[in-house]
Amino acid sequence: MCGIFGVITNKNNSFALEDLLDILTRTANYSEIRGKDSSGLTILDNNENKIKVLKGPLPITALFNDKTVSKTLTTSFTALAFGHARLTTNGTHLKDINNQPVIKNGMVCVHNGIIVNVDELWQENSDLIRNYDIDTEIMLALIRKKLNAGLDSISAVTKTISEIFGTVSTAILFGDRPEFVLVTNNGSLYTLTDNKEILIFASEKYMLEEVLKHSVLNSKTSAYSINQIKSNTGLLVNYENFDYKYFNTINSEIRNNYQNKNTIPLDIEEKNIPSKLPQRTVVIDMATIGLSSSSGYERKLLEFNIEKISKLKRCTKCLLPETFPFIEYDINGECNYCKNYVKRNEPKSIDELYKMVEPYRSKTNDIDCIVPFSGGRDSTYTLHIVKNILKLNPIAFTYDWGMVTDLGRRNIARVCGKLGVENIIVSADIRWKRENIRKNVLAWLKNPSLGMIPLFMAGDKFFFYYADKLKKQTNVKLNIWGINPLENTDFKVGFSNVAPVFDKKHIYSLSFKNQMRLFSFVGKNIISNPLYINQSVWDTLGSFGARYMVKKQDYYHMFDFYRWDEKEIDSLILDEYKWEKAIDTNTTWRIGDGTAGFYNYIYYTVAGFSEYDTFRSNQIREGMLDRATALKLINEENKPRYESLKWYLEIIGLDFENTIRRINQIPKLY
Repeated sequence: MCGIFGVITNKNNSFALEDLLDILTRTANYSEIRGKDSSGLTILDNNENKIKVLKGPLPITALFNDKTVSKTLTTSFTALAFGHARLTTNGTHLKDINNQPVIKNGMVCVHNGIIVNVDELWQENSDLIRNYDIDTEIMLALIRKKLNAGLDSISAVTKTISEIFGTVSTAILFGDRPEFVLVTNNGSLYTLTDNKEILIFASEKYMLEEVLKHSVLNSKTSAYSINQIKSNTGLLVNYENFDYKYFNTINSEIRNNYQNKNTIPLDIEEKNIPSKLPQRTVVIDMATIGLSSSSGYERKLLEFNIEKISKLKRCTKCLLPETFPFIEYDINGECNYCKNYVKRNEPKSIDELYKMVEPYRSKTNDIDCIVPFSGGRDSTYTLHIVKNILKLNPIAFTYDWGMVTDLGRRNIARVCGKLGVENIIVSADIRWKRENIRKNVLAWLKNPSLGMIPLFMAGDKFFFYYADKLKKQTNVKLNIWGINPLENTDFKVGFSNVAPVFDKKHIYSLSFKNQMRLFSFVGKNIISNPLYINQSVWDTLGSFGARYMVKKQDYYHMFDFYRWDEKEIDSLILDEYKWEKAIDTNTTWRIGDGTAGFYNYIYYTVAGFSEYDTFRSNQIREGMLDRATALKLINEENKPRYESLKWYLEIIGLDFENTIRRINQIPKLY
């Protein structure tokens, strides 16, 4: 979920200090795209025999520009430095004790990933003392426990990794022995080395390719190679003599009665670097929201007008009500959406897809496919099939624009850790993205228009842009998407006066004519409401281009070849991958998306239906659900999701009571 990086050199290396600093800085800067919430740096100071740790709630580029950090690097960096660009998961980044590097029991560590079973591990090891919220702490506590029992470093790390559920790509510096460990259970770790003088590591191959291309390394005569530390493997480096050893974390030999020759532990000195950016405390996890003293009062503010909504005229075949944009009923009460529906869930065979991806398959077992991975159930199922049935070697690509919930991130960790799949994550400037959402929601509340609601989600459409960019960076052409063919939500643009197109090839397709109609509608609303003219305008325009203008080639849709089956998918994600469900809904759909609870509350409260109605209606048309069962489901699924709503408004900085009251005041369409 984050970016980790570092430089280790032979003490007798031929590099000038300014060149080493340039290599370290470049690697750090490239890593920032994986997390901008906080950052940290560890420097092994051989002159003072100290480990120096500097960290704070600021991006890594800002950390390196800090005068204290610059001075420390110049005076202390001789042979080893490593760092972390954090995307906040467990533990708020506003508390320095939760930021990385993490210091524990004479070790310093940076960790990319999420340890999902962190609470269970603490409970199972009640003799260990927990000091922080961050999940990484348990890993260091377990390693030290095993070291104290006589295991060597590789054995202690290996046994600890085997107990962890989730994703781990980590770098650990031992202060009581001259050892440094790199280890991963999903392959999100790469090294650049000449095997003689220098070893550089980062979370992505592309980062090291750029370092090699643009640094002094490009002019060196040494032969440098970039290699992936494969899933469930690691590398132990002796930083005294630059010897290193690769090891496997599965079925590896366990060494007992290890004799530590370095009896004088290094001191660890920590400095916290304050951020100059304005900070605001945010709620990180929905699980604690319902425990607040105000939750009872706030829950009562939420409307659920089921009695009035149940009286709406609905299609006699599906569930779509009379408030649905452009809906028409025939004499028998059947709607035009049903009459014009073309079945989508009748795929070709998976064998056909197997043959189609054959030209892309790597003959050297390298990465050969990118799976856009939101962490939702459909992309999870797609990744599972790509890895286990198509037998490809995928990268799971995630774009985190600030509305991926902690639950979503934990489920991503569950899947990538179990599959041993590298997860490349691009993190937006989340603080800026959330501010854009806040400004647009405020503008919308002043003059509510259902056709402008998609503006709240505009920022996530850069997913398409970065997916295309990743193809170029990795030189991997093949994309396999897991877009559910039943998630057609034409009503969102329908409220923008864009009529439905019943024969479009893909659910996200929009003709040029309708694109212009949509663009015109949004433009008129922006001009008529000056509050929309804010810092988010360029983000919105960019998202429009990324959504509709990025060329899509060398890509396939999994569910064009594999039948979508909700029961089958739920069974897999819950049983095989131990998915975590949301606390405010029984469905597994949209639970990792922080925006869904908010916009569906608006649609249902104002128009009397939501995404659930369209989704279940498509299942009826496909013959997957009977109408009575679907109606029971939407009556349950459309209930307000308090925890999701509270999280969303808290995270973008809006008052819950004022916002909900304003939504409730909007004239109903029923």
